[in-house]
Amino acid sequence: MLRLKIVTIIGARPQFIKAAPMQAALQKQAGLAHVLVHTGQHYDYAMSKVFFDELALPVPNYHLEVGSGSHGAQTARIMERLEPILQKEKPDWVLLYGDTNSTLAGALTASKLHVPVVHVESGLRSFNKAMPEEINRIVTDHVSTVLFCPTDVAVKNLEHEGFSLEMPKTPTADTPLVFNSGDVMYDAALLSIAIAEQKSTILSTLGLTPKSYYLATIHRAENTDDRQPLANLLEAFAQMDALVIFPAHPRTVERFKRFELTPSQNVRVISPVGYFDMLMLEKAARAILTDSGGVQKEAFFFQVPCVTLRRETEWVETVATGWNRIVNNEPSVILNAVRKLTPGKAGTLPYGDGQAAHKIIECLLQCTNHR
Repeated sequence: MLRLKIVTIIGARPQFIKAAPMQAALQKQAGLAHVLVHTGQHYDYAMSKVFFDELALPVPNYHLEVGSGSHGAQTARIMERLEPILQKEKPDWVLLYGDTNSTLAGALTASKLHVPVVHVESGLRSFNKAMPEEINRIVTDHVSTVLFCPTDVAVKNLEHEGFSLEMPKTPTADTPLVFNSGDVMYDAALLSIAIAEQKSTILSTLGLTPKSYYLATIHRAENTDDRQPLANLLEAFAQMDALVIFPAHPRTVERFKRFELTPSQNVRVISPVGYFDMLMLEKAARAILTDSGGVQKEAFFFQVPCVTLRRETEWVETVATGWNRIVNNEPSVILNAVRKLTPGKAGTLPYGDGQAAHKIIECLLQCTNHR
């Protein structure tokens, strides 16, 4: 007997990672139908298929193949191609992760069809509306029926925006449920690091020893769309006191060519790596320099000091516990932050107990039974 039908919409690397523990939890439930939609927002092997292969994600039931494009064009293409799928599948819930254009498009399409929206990773705020991701988060939260927050801070952010924290008997978009489930990325890291330690050969392949290098990732528009910010970051990397390993996002590599920038000899640019390899590079790094929200958290999970190359972060717990420092893109500021990195206190667990996916599925089953 079918108890519940969920359509999950994913399209970018962080969402593939978050979907893995959720997929494991979904498979344990009898009578639950799961339809997976891949928007194609990330589409090449290094940014997409490798994660399906490593994380044992099922082949998507639908692939929208939207590819790259402007925010408006990409979001519109997803909505156009997603609408007939939701009309055909008639799910009980549409499940979304994070803050990408795939998230926003899924939220808008489902809500206009009156399909209840479930947002995993609700309540995050950078308080910088110049970030496209901030707009995506806010809009998705405000059309969602069930909002799963990764931290207490995220819950408080929603409360400040007028969300009630009282448990509604039957959640709707007008009376949504806000629930602190913990962070599914923490689930994923716990599940995957033991496998990574057995399977990954990235350190030996690159000739690296633990704590002998820095790890850097850059992809956000504010760091790559103009020449000067990107040049500043490369200048800072050039002055680091150890090798910088730089798995470069395709759009970052394209900007190197467009702006005629060449990384220095102590910056080793490599192609994007799979999830297991990335976990190993993060865990063994002396420190991490990144503008990625997910990498900030993974650094925290492995107790590796991090410098965030942005003016703010939605993951404020990493800063409050001393593991993360926020900087602008001035080389002297970055270098000073790296020199002053000191480990925070070990043992702090603001992101839950590694059972977020199980709690999310149990909550959705209860909500469905009350509808």
